[in-house]
Amino acid sequence: MEEYEFLLSIAIILLSTKVLGLASKKIKLPQVVGSLVAGLIIGPAFLNLVPSSEFLSNISELGVIILMFSAGLETDINELKKCGLASFIIAILGVIIPLVGGYLIFAPFNQSADATKVFYENIFMGLILTATSVSITVETLKELGKLSTRAGNAILGAALIDDILGIIALTLVTSLAPSDDPNVNKPEVGIVLIKILLFFIVAFIACFLFHKIFNYWTTKENRDMRRFVITSFVFCLALSYIAEVGFGVADITGAFFAGVAIAGTKECSYVTNRFETLSYILLSPIFFASIGLKVQLSNMSGSIIIFTVLITIVAILTKVVGCGLGALACKYSVKESTQIGVGMISRGEVALIIANKGAAMGLINTDKYFGPIVIMVVVTTVITPILLKLVFKDKDDQHDGNMSKHFDKRIQYERDIQNVAKNNK
Repeated sequence: MEEYEFLLSIAIILLSTKVLGLASKKIKLPQVVGSLVAGLIIGPAFLNLVPSSEFLSNISELGVIILMFSAGLETDINELKKCGLASFIIAILGVIIPLVGGYLIFAPFNQSADATKVFYENIFMGLILTATSVSITVETLKELGKLSTRAGNAILGAALIDDILGIIALTLVTSLAPSDDPNVNKPEVGIVLIKILLFFIVAFIACFLFHKIFNYWTTKENRDMRRFVITSFVFCLALSYIAEVGFGVADITGAFFAGVAIAGTKECSYVTNRFETLSYILLSPIFFASIGLKVQLSNMSGSIIIFTVLITIVAILTKVVGCGLGALACKYSVKESTQIGVGMISRGEVALIIANKGAAMGLINTDKYFGPIVIMVVVTTVITPILLKLVFKDKDDQHDGNMSKHFDKRIQYERDIQNVAKNNK
């Protein structure tokens, strides 16, 4: 009967994420917060109702691919072009400052006679903090209706460039660092850089051609629009696969570019609506819950607890400061710069992938430091949508809220007068 356990796991995930998502909405927080907390509660950290499995991991990966594909579909291409240089500068500072912060915060806790290995271990801890998981930010901005804003497009562009810079930095460190396992194949830096460049060339050509063909096809043929959805999905999965397997670039980058290729076409809205249904009914809840499912609270010493608190604080501050300063340098307002910095806080699955790579090479003591890394990832992931709700709150929203309260008081006042009049009669 174990082969059918996944059915119960999915049912528990869908129910818990929906219930806690509605609870989050009730207290005026993005629903994604409830989904993340649901994963923590039903996972091994608390109730242990849903065991981690390869099936859930694969569905989770598909969920984040669809999420980034949907972000590409809703992207304002002209606005994305405008913020290209700004996104690059924001991403550069959003990598350098967390890298330095992670190195400095880990150095006092990592003492060893092998100075060379300690240096690379400290660098690798900083490298983990450079990661950005834009999927959580995308879902929150979509929920808030702010994805296509100037700050939203800058976050998208910077996060994608951040991934590329992270791959380059990861390649450099893993190529130069000593490994405990002599069988580990170390990538050559030059080859990796050439592959990244080739991916962008291939992706640009593929997206350009697909955009032209898809636009022509949807204009001439619209009797059965379901074929447009299937074709879009095939292109998304194919480009994701090519990015990850063919060029070593994150699959979500390929998925995003696939979405951008369809953005602005005649049936883009129809395709977007169908993928949103697929996402919210199954894939997104499993993806968000899977982050919490990874948390396992083992016995931690006092120094490890202190390290956990410090690395979490540094992870939050370095992204806000680094990306915020980059945005300010590119003439964004203070409010927009804060929004961009906050939007880059979440580490998500990207940091865990880097951490796993370090563990395989012996650059992380998994028994001591993997737990704090996972907790940092979960905290930054949960806190990002909460902070985004605060920094994207418009004065108009506050004014409308105050007017609504005033209107409610006025209605209640008139009702009280009517009740007094009735009683007097």
